[in-house]
Amino acid sequence: MTAKLIDGKAVAKQVREEVKEKVAKRVAAGKPKPGLATVLVGSDPASEVYVGMKKRMCERLGMESFS
Repeated sequence: MTAKLIDGKAVAKQVREEVKEKVAKRVAAGKPKPGLATVLVGSDPASEVYVGMKKRMCERLGMESFS
């Protein structure tokens, strides 16, 4: 059995492009934007960075972000 190397960055880029396209089609059809809600408990700096990354990705994909 041979191993197959998967380029994770390329796969992630393709998934993001597909999601962005589907979101745009949904909005163009008059449907509401999909969204992601996050709940941050406490003030852990790493968690704040993580939530911020999710918010920025939602913006890039045309999605709503609720925190």
